[in-house]
Amino acid sequence: MSNQRKVGTVSRGIRCPIIRQGDNMAEIVTSSVLEAAESEGFKLNDRDVIAVTESVVARSQGNYASVSDISADVKSKLGGGTIGVIWPILSRNRFAVCLRGIAGGAKKIVLMLSYPSDEVGNELVSLDKLDEAGINPYCDVLTLKKYRELFGANLHPFTGVDYVEYYGNLIRECGAEAEIIFANQAKAILDYTDCVLTCDIHTRKRTKRILKAAGARIVCGLDDIMTAPVNGSGCNEMYGLLGSNKSDEEHVKLFPRDCKDLVYDIQKRILNATGKHVEVMVYGDGAFKDPQGKIWELADPIVSPAFTDGLKGTPNELKLKYLADNDFKDLSGEALKNAIENSIRTKEKNLVGSMTSEGTTPRQLTDLIGSLCDLTSGSGDKGTPVVLVQGYFDNYTND
Repeated sequence: MSNQRKVGTVSRGIRCPIIRQGDNMAEIVTSSVLEAAESEGFKLNDRDVIAVTESVVARSQGNYASVSDISADVKSKLGGGTIGVIWPILSRNRFAVCLRGIAGGAKKIVLMLSYPSDEVGNELVSLDKLDEAGINPYCDVLTLKKYRELFGANLHPFTGVDYVEYYGNLIRECGAEAEIIFANQAKAILDYTDCVLTCDIHTRKRTKRILKAAGARIVCGLDDIMTAPVNGSGCNEMYGLLGSNKSDEEHVKLFPRDCKDLVYDIQKRILNATGKHVEVMVYGDGAFKDPQGKIWELADPIVSPAFTDGLKGTPNELKLKYLADNDFKDLSGEALKNAIENSIRTKEKNLVGSMTSEGTTPRQLTDLIGSLCDLTSGSGDKGTPVVLVQGYFDNYTND
């Protein structure tokens, strides 16, 4: 009987106390992991990964901003007149409270929505309906009237919300005039105003560049709003409002700040308690797409805002299927096992471009592990804001 270990990667959600502002996150995470290990009878190993969701980190930091804080910052940076607000995602959790603040800092909002869907895949209208109507989303600009004539009301399949109506009403409730258009070329907004707040996440740098080159007078992104405290509020120097979530109707919880010290503090505490050198990261949204709803999960600016040095880089893995079907296709049984193990032990340090690694996932370790953690912890009532991943860096040769 072989004594080779029969289990590879294991992902465990770790239950923690409810986190409040001012709590010592490093102490809570460390004790929660150690208590779980004792309770469930598992041991920590070198290169285990402890991942902490960004939400509880930001909560412990008290990193919040109010609608009035956002309004003041928007008015200061964009002038308080007519503001083009372009390409927000369709989300009550992610954007509605931000839009309240933006509208409070303007006399008029020209809201430009991307179509057929927003950046992360929330659909306003199907591609099939665009085809039927003869609309080219790459160049056609639609007014609200034209959109309604062609497509009527389109409710979000999961939330049942007509986001076009919802966002328009929200702007007006905040005392600003609202005009809504639909376009996928950033420059289209300049026919309405030269003062623009671009709300896209992963394409924001390009959008800003295009708008500035086209003559926009003022260009800001969500990452330029709330980059410093306003009236004692929280802030995020690097990402501003990006990565924020609704706290209540009048406040958002911002993406956490300055997490580097936290991950190294946890790493040190675990080393002192167990003698094991673990890796630690803070994670937000995973980077994956739902094939049913077509929604790409990653509404945060990045998956991980902080991680220890051992999580830098990408996987360097051989494709076992390729080895079995090609290099060692004439072998079987113990001979095949030994040949593959030898290939793994002697593999090059950088397999980029090698056929033997083709089909492995060429993504950053933090994006891969963060996605695993996001799926493990969920966003509901599991109560596991910390995830312990064991065996991620093992391979077929590890006993």
